[in-house]
Amino acid sequence: MKQLVKILFLFFACTSTQHIFCQNNVIDEIVWVVGDEAILKSEVEEYRKEILMQNQRIDGDPYCFIPEQIAINKLFLDQAKLDSIQVQEREVNRIADLYINEYISNIGSAEKVEEYFQKDMASIREDTRKMVREQQLIQNVQQKHFGDVNLSPSEIRKFYNKIPQDSVPFIPTTIEVQIVTVNPKIPLSVTDAIKARLRDFTEQINSGKNSFSTLALLYSEDPASAVRGGELGFSDRSSFVPEFANVAFSLTDPNKVSNIVETEYGFHIIQLIERRGDRANFRHILLKPKVPQEELDSAMIRLDSIKTLIDTQKITFEEAATFFSADKDTRNNKGIMVNTNRQSNYYGTPRFQLNELNQDIANVVGNMKVGEVSKPFIMIDKNGSGKQVAAIVKVTNRVEGHKANLNNDYQVIKSMAENARRQEMIDEWLREKIKTTYVRIDPEWQNCKFKYDGWLK
Repeated sequence: MKQLVKILFLFFACTSTQHIFCQNNVIDEIVWVVGDEAILKSEVEEYRKEILMQNQRIDGDPYCFIPEQIAINKLFLDQAKLDSIQVQEREVNRIADLYINEYISNIGSAEKVEEYFQKDMASIREDTRKMVREQQLIQNVQQKHFGDVNLSPSEIRKFYNKIPQDSVPFIPTTIEVQIVTVNPKIPLSVTDAIKARLRDFTEQINSGKNSFSTLALLYSEDPASAVRGGELGFSDRSSFVPEFANVAFSLTDPNKVSNIVETEYGFHIIQLIERRGDRANFRHILLKPKVPQEELDSAMIRLDSIKTLIDTQKITFEEAATFFSADKDTRNNKGIMVNTNRQSNYYGTPRFQLNELNQDIANVVGNMKVGEVSKPFIMIDKNGSGKQVAAIVKVTNRVEGHKANLNNDYQVIKSMAENARRQEMIDEWLREKIKTTYVRIDPEWQNCKFKYDGWLK
């Protein structure tokens, strides 16, 4: 299951399914046909480049493994159409932005990313959104058809007892944490200064002194869109936070600039580029308020006072979280942090591997003992807004790294057993799907040992 879910989709260098000229002036060719979908040689090459950029290994011949994986993806996407499965465009955009930022971080600059993929950033972003959307569709198909796997304790024990000793997984250190946060105050003078800058940008745009895209490129603090002159790509209302969407989708004149909009991410001005039905493409400039050091110090002092009350047992950590914490996700849960990483074996539980925690929290709790309360520290808010908040944390449980066993790691073993059963169901479904799907493979691409039988008919 995880292998299929984690498969990255290709970036499409060419969009036609016929023999066409690509950017490298080499005639493209169809190497596989699955149903009514063609797989191009260029698609295989783009997929291979993506894997290389992410330093992933492929066991065996990439020109056997990659087209088979693309074909498997197409079978799942066909099922998504049959099931009328949809995805949330806002989540697609969020994940696509993470990919783009990772590309830029890995390669060094937006210009180098464009050079690597031989496309402009707008095309890379659109292709990345397509990739993420298809990933989400596949995950949703798998969840619908194979998500409901329930094994009895005896079946889980049987699965564990069959694992060879040298294959029993090593479980990294896991930790359970409570948190209390305090948001530093942002002075009115800071927000007023940001609004004044945005009003100045608006005047420059309206007067023709500067274009919106130039100012976005120079000054916007949204790195994913700034490199594209603030362009966000075609999206529907659900792709944006409500405050942004309400203003953006009220725009009708591409020559006008919106009023200043405040969201959890900061302050924006927005320009409409084009509408297509219920979707639209916008530019925006984002400026984020910078918290003055004295306000960070003030938040730290407040948290230090709260920690003193906890240390002297005048209040419990749970009470501090409930009555004082600004973290809306944990304050009603006595400060207990819950793992929201769907790829984690501990999803939905209070357990985290250190690399699954907010990096600032992980740096603090790495060497803390159970029951210990940290000193106040500054962290970047985990919701992606980039805001600085002051925090204290308490370690409530810690399990050091060890080989998995049923006593300490029942949930992990259970997840492994369920994933193994789920993979069996997926394999069975794919074999049946392959039998009933038209497949044609170019003779030069047939000399492979495929994972699934039935491709060659």
